[in-house]
Amino acid sequence: MDSQTVESDHTQEAAPAGAGRLKSNALGVLGILFFVLSAQAPLTGIAGAVPIAIAFGNGAGAPAAYAAVGVMILLFSVGFVAMGRHVVDAGAFYTYIGKGLGHATGTGSAGVALFAYCSVQAAMYGLYGATVNGLVAQYAGVDVPWWVWSLATMAVVQVLGATGIEMGAKVLAVFVLAESSILLAFGVVTLVKGGGPQGLDLVRSFSPAAALKGAPGVALMFAVASMFGFEATAIYGEEAREPHRTVPRATYLSVGVITAFFAFISWMLVSSYGASHVADAATKAVSGGDGTGFVFAPIAAQFGGWVTTVLPILLATSLFAGILAFHNSANRYLFSLSRDGLLPGRLRTLNRRHSPWVAGCVQTAIAVLLTVPFAVLGKDPVLTLFSWFSGVGVLGCMLLYLLTSFSVIVFFRRERLDTRLWNTVIAPALGALGLAGAIWLILANFTTLIGGSTATATWLVLAVPAVLAVGATVSRLTRSRRQACA
Repeated sequence: MDSQTVESDHTQEAAPAGAGRLKSNALGVLGILFFVLSAQAPLTGIAGAVPIAIAFGNGAGAPAAYAAVGVMILLFSVGFVAMGRHVVDAGAFYTYIGKGLGHATGTGSAGVALFAYCSVQAAMYGLYGATVNGLVAQYAGVDVPWWVWSLATMAVVQVLGATGIEMGAKVLAVFVLAESSILLAFGVVTLVKGGGPQGLDLVRSFSPAAALKGAPGVALMFAVASMFGFEATAIYGEEAREPHRTVPRATYLSVGVITAFFAFISWMLVSSYGASHVADAATKAVSGGDGTGFVFAPIAAQFGGWVTTVLPILLATSLFAGILAFHNSANRYLFSLSRDGLLPGRLRTLNRRHSPWVAGCVQTAIAVLLTVPFAVLGKDPVLTLFSWFSGVGVLGCMLLYLLTSFSVIVFFRRERLDTRLWNTVIAPALGALGLAGAIWLILANFTTLIGGSTATATWLVLAVPAVLAVGATVSRLTRSRRQACA
């Protein structure tokens, strides 16, 4: 069975682009890593989530939440990687879940994945439009509506997505290195100087008592959000060099880098204010509508006032990088579903650069449809578009992680392609327990997460299982129609 799988994979990789295959051997470990880190939007995650996690979560213990979530995702990754050694497909979740839990559930999960990726991308367009609008108004004195910048950027993203995966990786590499470098420089300098007024208090940030202080569920919720998108390592498996080696390495490296980065930078932020004072400082900044100032201020104190000019620009490029990364992930889901006959065949059309440009056009159209209503209704792009869609996107992705964990266990118990208990049963089961707990915490704090009303939160939560059900129904109807025709 294993040799048959490998043989099938080699046959697929050798197929020409016209046969519906994405460009093979286009990405190495670092290329995939940059796509994943771009989806995390490091500066956006630090400046947007960390102040809230500290203010309304567990204060100085917030770094422990990032470490705990990293361990949970690492356990999930063990089974995820084991499945990836036998399944290489741009559909990733859709294919993985389908292999273990059935075609209908797999198709439903594809719908959830598309919904989650497009929702998060739309959320980023809201924050991006508001950020760019503020920058242009500040430096050029021109006040253009936020949605103009968002729509213009959609056109740019469409063009970059169609130029091929290598070009996208190069663009993202520049942005990710720029934003990560200044944050890492701040962290290293703070560490070398021994922290702030109370030094480097490791115990008050990483001990169990610190982790459980206050409202740890809120901190965990935002830590989970910071990990969103790491699974893209498998989405690019078909375009990777030696995917059976590249994808596992990229996955573990991504989880390790993301966890270490967020835990370290959040700890340095806590240290710069002092463990006893950081919660009050974060609460004051967030309540005053300047959460990013909580992050930018200590960095400016280390490097000078020029930082307050550069960081808002890097925040815009961070969002742009995340938008492009989610565009590439979503259009590959559309491509994979089309190739499997679940969506119109034209979506699997490739251009000369072997890029799914028609699927990219459809993904861009979805972004327009999700964004424009908020502009027409005059809604605040940050308080509504960004908050609502980022919350529902995180919830959708967590459901996919949970279903994948179950699928890994079922698949390997049935197929016996890998008999390692840790990789195929124990680690996925432990990951599933952690994911189930995280989902419960997200649901319990969902109204806080989206910053909306209970009614809005309820509709958004119900949208996720509704999409799963619709996708499963479409799968059954499509299969029934095919059997009838046969």
